[in-house]
Amino acid sequence: MRSSPTPPTEVADDPAELRSAVAKFFRRAMPLLVVMLVINQMDRTNIGFVQKHLEADLGIGAAAYGLGAGLFFIAYAIFEVPSNMLLERFGARVWLARIMVSWGVVTFAMAFVTGPTSFYIGRFLLGVAEAGFFPGVMFYLTRWLPDRYRGRAVAIFLGGSSTAYILTGPISGGLLELDGVAGVAGWKWMFVVQGVASVLVGFYALIKLVSKVDDARWLSAGEKQALAAAVAADDVRRTNSAGSATVSKIRLALQPQVLLLCLIFFAMTLNGYAVTFWLPSIVDKIGDLSDFSIGLISAVPWIFALVAMLLLGRYTDRTGVRRPWVPVMMLLAAVSTFVSTLGTPILGVVMIGVAAVAFKCAASQFWPIAQQAMPLSVVAAGIALINSLGNLGGFVAPTAFGLIEENTGSTDLAMYGLSIASVLAAGLCLLIRAVPRAEAGEGLPATPATTPAAAPQSGAS
Repeated sequence: MRSSPTPPTEVADDPAELRSAVAKFFRRAMPLLVVMLVINQMDRTNIGFVQKHLEADLGIGAAAYGLGAGLFFIAYAIFEVPSNMLLERFGARVWLARIMVSWGVVTFAMAFVTGPTSFYIGRFLLGVAEAGFFPGVMFYLTRWLPDRYRGRAVAIFLGGSSTAYILTGPISGGLLELDGVAGVAGWKWMFVVQGVASVLVGFYALIKLVSKVDDARWLSAGEKQALAAAVAADDVRRTNSAGSATVSKIRLALQPQVLLLCLIFFAMTLNGYAVTFWLPSIVDKIGDLSDFSIGLISAVPWIFALVAMLLLGRYTDRTGVRRPWVPVMMLLAAVSTFVSTLGTPILGVVMIGVAAVAFKCAASQFWPIAQQAMPLSVVAAGIALINSLGNLGGFVAPTAFGLIEENTGSTDLAMYGLSIASVLAAGLCLLIRAVPRAEAGEGLPATPATTPAAAPQSGAS
């Protein structure tokens, strides 16, 4: 997952004008897209740092907080397809900017919630506003990059998700320290500042992003021609070989392989969003920590997770051995979440951090295995289905955690549930088989994982 804008060496034989055009896109567009994703993830998960403030000021208890945190994902799932349809109608530049401005407005409005009902409405509207952003960016990349360059672009873009987890804690914690400035609560300052930032970056994206290759003033005529021809050629190849657009999602979900993959990824997202939304409250139990300190400590596990993902990815790319790592990491996550309930708050934070590293590493190795487990004719639709069903863990995890804490005064039972889910997922990994090369469609362009339908959503992955 490198961030260099230089095209990969294996395409050095491409025409110089094509390579030059791609390099310019990486320099001019990719940094802005990454910044947009960082802000997207920050506005989605920042409520993890204001749980105690919402309870103290508005009476929003653990159950209401968990439900509100999860409602985002219900709205996101409902409105994702309509948003994608409108993106094709209005164009990627206008629609991506609209998405960002609208989620910024909703984030800003969260500063004015007055109780559980308005909190639920705000979280639901945030899901509506954000729906379609990630697949919209994936679609945007298909209009600008040939398949052989797009994998690198997707890796750089997804790096923004991990970066967001690292930055959200210190930034949100720092803004909470503004508590009392101008007579405004710190949690309100957090929503206001981050909402305004989203709106400003959204309008900047409206100015800077270019929808079509032919409209880019920073490309020469020759670069435009070479890039447009390469993208068009890939469109033809995908149209001739895809065949996945006609696959019934119901029939696909009934295939044992796909069902197994859905269950495994669901367990990963359970872990991911449980840690995302509840880690700050677990850190707070250490005691005598400022909001900024809680944010800094909450960022540490994600730093280790990012480094571990990079190292493991480099190792598995070199050795080709991916399959054992998913069950091993899920078992490590299971043990870590269980042990987190057995000692002091400091031990709990450390073990939850280990679990975060484990499930992030598992997710990074999961998607290549998932692609190998399905024929090419259904891989795009299959991965989209796995992603959409698996991400329901984003609703289940915070909702269940909130209900359990509200009724027991502790999240221990929820942690035990995560451990059980991780153990079951590790066992299910052993049942997955790779599709034989002939069945997979040897000789077809093996690039569906970088198309909009096949690229995994950001989040637990």
